[in-house]
Amino acid sequence: MNASSANVTVVLQYRDSLTKAVIKNVIVVVLGISINYINAGLIHTFCKHQLFYMNPRYVLFIHLVVNDMVQMTLTVILFVISYIIRQINVPICCILILFALSTTENTPLNLACMAVECYIAICVPLRHGQICTVNRTLMLIGSIWATSMFSALADLFITLATEPLDFFYSQVFCQTQTVFPNPIIIKKREITYAVFLVWITIFYTYFNILFTAQTASKDAKKARKTIILHGFQLLLCMTTYVAPQLSTVLLQWFPKNYTDSLFSVHLIVQVLPRAISPIIYDVRDNTFRKYLKRYLLCKMSPQ
Repeated sequence: MNASSANVTVVLQYRDSLTKAVIKNVIVVVLGISINYINAGLIHTFCKHQLFYMNPRYVLFIHLVVNDMVQMTLTVILFVISYIIRQINVPICCILILFALSTTENTPLNLACMAVECYIAICVPLRHGQICTVNRTLMLIGSIWATSMFSALADLFITLATEPLDFFYSQVFCQTQTVFPNPIIIKKREITYAVFLVWITIFYTYFNILFTAQTASKDAKKARKTIILHGFQLLLCMTTYVAPQLSTVLLQWFPKNYTDSLFSVHLIVQVLPRAISPIIYDVRDNTFRKYLKRYLLCKMSPQ
């Protein structure tokens, strides 16, 4: 029995009690709805003001927010399914996992692009308007989706070529390792993540802004703090890539508390990074905060 099969067996063997299962699902659903509600407010504010969708920085940010909403919705659905239905048809699971993989890979790529834009704005300010345009930003977003979808579809094609036809008529515990079980896919995904070179991008832009900030420029210091938040968010997102190895370690260390360990990992890996995006621009960005406050005040004021 491989590690993936062992993980699924333990999950099915050590089932949570009804009370614990309800509590976990309520926590995940409430957090998911809350984060998506906040993000919906950010999207509404963005769409209502031309100032934002004519600025590449905010276009990249709102793409990150939309991507987070899609990913949050998918992870909540997959979490609830794992408790209520437990096993679903492979084709349905494939569709959910493909979109989940794409949005997961979109996040670090989008964060890297935002870090580069921040670096250009601070370190090469005279060329920022020429380099960073809305059209180029939209093309960049298209490239991000093309890259992530190509990577996810490659997993599907490998599975179609290597798994028997009966596999696609079966039901599985819906997670990446069970619906795409071929070892080639795992190796391919490791290589793909290495090729992204996201870490190099983040470190390069961060240290350049760090050195620029020594000039005591207020904007440069604020940019440095923003990059630190991007780096922290990226660190949390990158933990998704080591989730299978982490699950195997947790299975060996805490076999009887494995489901509780997975729940904690789910909150840290899937939920926490989605909650940071609103903080970066809602709380720290003066312009966005000003317009968001107007939107909230209008919502609360009597008609």
